[in-house]
Amino acid sequence: MARWMAKKLSNKKVMGTDGSEMGILYDITCEPRTGDLIDLIIRPDMTLNVENYRTEDGLVLIPFGAVRAIQDYIVVDKKASMF
Repeated sequence: MARWMAKKLSNKKVMGTDGSEMGILYDITCEPRTGDLIDLIIRPDMTLNVENYRTEDGLVLIPFGAVRAIQDYIVVDKKASMF
């Protein structure tokens, strides 16, 4: 995957591989020792059913391993991001 500056990802739209809007990127968590990215934290779209996702304080946590592309949108595999 190409390198991206974190500030360029701020407020980027997140969508599923099925084309559905999931929300807006709020933050990213990482492992401080290794720098490995762990989760995308998104402000969910009002239409997103958050029942099958990990949530914290109204935000949805998407495992970084579910990310499929970062271009105009961040595209994630919805099935891989559910628990």
